[in-house]
Amino acid sequence: MAISGKTIAGIKIPDSAMASQATELLREHGSELLYNHTLRVFLFAALNGKQNKLRYDPELLYVSTMFHDLGLTAHYRSDDKRFEVDGANAARDFLTGYGVSPHSLQLVWDTIALHTSPGIAEYKEPEVALLNYGAALDVIGKGYDHLSVTDREEIVKQFPRNELKKNMIITFFDGFKHKPHTTYGSINSDICACMIPGFEKKDYCDLILHSPWSE
Repeated sequence: MAISGKTIAGIKIPDSAMASQATELLREHGSELLYNHTLRVFLFAALNGKQNKLRYDPELLYVSTMFHDLGLTAHYRSDDKRFEVDGANAARDFLTGYGVSPHSLQLVWDTIALHTSPGIAEYKEPEVALLNYGAALDVIGKGYDHLSVTDREEIVKQFPRNELKKNMIITFFDGFKHKPHTTYGSINSDICACMIPGFEKKDYCDLILHSPWSE
């Protein structure tokens, strides 16, 4: 289905060459689950921006959204970085080829890197806050009641959920099961605890008490 330039739930999908290429990278390297999730996230984020009359760059938000979970995929994931950082780095490299300004590169990097950081993202620039909002709405239903039934049904009809509740934890885990140490201090450690028998999350209090300082 060609989505470039299409209007869904009153939101137009960006149709620039940059946006279209970002979509194609998601199609190429992401699963159907990630593709549909990602498009829903953008629409939820943009609807929230529209409802709250926020000023933001739709194209930068869109590209950020296309890359926000690509750090989970075999093509983009590293052996030693959080998946959010892998996605942010990939987006920065991608945008550099389009001559995007340093400020916009940093904005997109932050938007992706912080999208799983509740308590921080919502106080950053609108693009950062909106991606965090859209992702949280799609995955855990945060803000569900603020989404109209009409918009919800139209978006899910266009981009089905693919049994996300059952499949998203596995999708996340597959992206960083080879590097569970990178999940320290993030919500991703909960996924490791769920999926790895006997997994023990690092305890910050233990780290303080067992630091090398002598006192």
